[in-house]
Amino acid sequence: MLRGARSERGPGKPDREPNGARQTDTQAVYDRRRRFFRAGETSEEGDRRALEDRLRRASGPLLQSAGMRIAVLSDIHANLHALDAVLAAAGEVDAVWHLGDVVGYGPDPDGVVDRLREVDAKGVRGNHDAAACGGSEIDWFNPEARRAMEWTRAAISDATRAWLTDLPERRTLETSELVHGSPREPLWEYVMSVPVARANLAVLKSPIGLHGHTHVPVAYLEDDGRVEVVGPDGGSELVLRERRALINPGSVGQPRDGDPDASFMVLDPEGGTVAWHRVPYDIEAVQHAMQSAGLPASLVARLSVGL
Repeated sequence: MLRGARSERGPGKPDREPNGARQTDTQAVYDRRRRFFRAGETSEEGDRRALEDRLRRASGPLLQSAGMRIAVLSDIHANLHALDAVLAAAGEVDAVWHLGDVVGYGPDPDGVVDRLREVDAKGVRGNHDAAACGGSEIDWFNPEARRAMEWTRAAISDATRAWLTDLPERRTLETSELVHGSPREPLWEYVMSVPVARANLAVLKSPIGLHGHTHVPVAYLEDDGRVEVVGPDGGSELVLRERRALINPGSVGQPRDGDPDASFMVLDPEGGTVAWHRVPYDIEAVQHAMQSAGLPASLVARLSVGL
């Protein structure tokens, strides 16, 4: 049973992997106090105040439940503003799990790793995390991603590098297998079609497979020999009903589904439910930090549109 999501059934046609696919914790509350412009404010200031209103409304927990609550995050990409907004919105949880690509692209890799340490987050390594530690993964990056990664390598502390190095490529927690890309290729494969999802469901060792990498929230469910595709919106809730599933929470720090708000998921493995959420954050502040760091302009601009 699903509320607030788009659904279709396979088998569908095989999709080509995206061109250059291989290229391609918290403060207890998000308690920034911002000044509101009222009298004599310009339209730009009015727009800014509207954003502040949204951030303030998002500062409280979005979901409360008597069941087990695990915040599942992916593709944070060194975006501390987005991470803090997500953790504040998630409220009190039993655990925080992450699915890799903690760093890369964004301006605050050390801050993000420090925050994940604070909340005792458990997770796995992504291709950007491996590249940040000196791995050859950088050789597959497009020029802008490579430039951002070269900056990241120079910027991170020894402590951050050691934390990233210790992340495993896959991990089993509760009834879930955690990977960045896919169960059969944990660093690189993009799960973006029914045939690819079916192949990975076949090798999945746990009832639930949690993955990221695409920056797009989605679920693939095995249902009576078929694969059902669920495209969730913010606020969508899914009851698994003991179906095996591959589930992507979307991206915290760099969404690519046309919605710039940070995306995350709350999982109740005991109750067999998942809920996706979207949270606004101060995109302009992140963009300013990226510009100050000299990160590529295209990476700065895409945050505004979620692509």
